Amino acid sequence: MEALAERLSQLDPHSEGAIRVVAFYDTLMRRRVDLPALARASAGLAECVAGIRLHGTGRSIRVAPDGRDATGPQAAASATAPITLDDEEIGTVWVERPGPPGVFDDVLLDRLALAAAAVVERYGPARTTMADPALVELVVSAGCDEAGRARALRLLGFAPDLPVRVVAVRSRLPLDRIGALICPARPVKAAVVADVGVILATTVAQDAFPSGVRAGIGTAETPDRSWRQARTALRFTTPRRPVVPHGALGALALLAEVPEAAARANPDVTALAHLARNPEDLETLEAYCATGSLRRAADSLHLHHSTVARRLDHIGTSLCIDLTDPTELMRARVALTTWQLLHDET
Repeated sequence: MEALAERLSQLDPHSEGAIRVVAFYDTLMRRRVDLPALARASAGLAECVAGIRLHGTGRSIRVAPDGRDATGPQAAASATAPITLDDEEIGTVWVERPGPPGVFDDVLLDRLALAAAAVVERYGPARTTMADPALVELVVSAGCDEAGRARALRLLGFAPDLPVRVVAVRSRLPLDRIGALICPARPVKAAVVADVGVILATTVAQDAFPSGVRAGIGTAETPDRSWRQARTALRFTTPRRPVVPHGALGALALLAEVPEAAARANPDVTALAHLARNPEDLETLEAYCATGSLRRAADSLHLHHSTVARRLDHIGTSLCIDLTDPTELMRARVALTTWQLLHDET
């Protein structure tokens, strides 16, 4: 292998050289080398540092031309190529050439990326984010036995000793992008189940969800219970609170169990339905219930506090609720939350 790499590195920029680079990587793939061996062979062929990085695991390999791990800070990549598996970018390969690009760098990186994808697919579960919806549904299904659930998790790439958090998502953004953001360096899988995005992750960074995403996060230890919690929490999300962990709901989660007919028949909810015809009034009440303060509500709405005060007086009269009284304000909050659950549009 080393002798072949030495010969190829001395070729002039003709098509024969490109063909030999392709043959070089075909040989490596037939030998079923691993990622470190791929990086070593590529660094020797390129005569400069070569690197491989997988997005899903955070794993990065940098090798110098002498076959040793490259030390020191990473230099700027002189050329890169994406590693693609099942139409998803799962990583990057690159070379760190100090001078001008090599004649065969593009061909070398193209073949290195293909070889790296083959290695990832061959050894263990693929580190892609998108998963088979059937497997994900097995993991979160209440009717699946524990042996079946464990097998599905294993096929998805989750180790038996790893915790699995379940997130219910509604968003126009691709699920794989969201999963990579909230769990960048640990196993994460995603699929759409019953028109709801499901993300299975070993860790969830709540502050990493991008704008425009509504997400409910389950907190139970078992995936099926966590999935039920995540779907419930998703119903409580609002534009002001787009990400809701189920554990943060507390007793409010009980509102999700109220029969729809009983909720709609409640006088406070009925009054709120009439109020909601005016978006400004509804937005003002939401801000006031969220902050509990006239001035903080005015700040969040970017309005003068006197304007918000007039609106709240009108809202209180419409609802027959004294919003300055703590008990009455609690009535308004419960009615508002119940109305939002009935008109869930996440």
